[in-house]
Amino acid sequence: MAPVVVLVGAPGCGKTTVGRALAATLGVEFRDTDTDIEQMAGKPIPEIFIDEGEAHFRTLERAAVAAALAGGTGVLALGGGAVLAEETRAALIGHRVVHLSVELPDAVRRVGLGAGRPLLALNPRATLKHLMDQRRPLYAEVATETVVTDGRAPAQVVAEVAALLPR
Repeated sequence: MAPVVVLVGAPGCGKTTVGRALAATLGVEFRDTDTDIEQMAGKPIPEIFIDEGEAHFRTLERAAVAAALAGGTGVLALGGGAVLAEETRAALIGHRVVHLSVELPDAVRRVGLGAGRPLLALNPRATLKHLMDQRRPLYAEVATETVVTDGRAPAQVVAEVAALLPR
């Protein structure tokens, strides 16, 4: 069985916060591929980046996403960069994918300029802007729906995403 919904978006868009609340609202489980990766590696993501590098992290990420798509039945949140992999984008075809859209000011406020986010360690604001610009077309490519999160409370976003789902 496939996940009820897959959440994608930039760092700070609310995938984990909205995902947990949405799963609770729907009475299903919540799964975050970043958590799956940390469990597989036995260490936090920043340590994976430091010890093995981004390429190794992306390999783990592709495996985590494939496993979650194959075995999940609830709400699935993907890491912000998961859509960079062509095979992940292909695997998302046929799934209900909601892009939680966020603009730079809200993302910066929510992310806190890089704490625990290895790709944002140097010049976090400029790096986050670059990541968002690079990934936005990929989020649009995989999304079946887009929900704007800027200036909204998580409960408002959860209500909008829930309303998009079949009953």
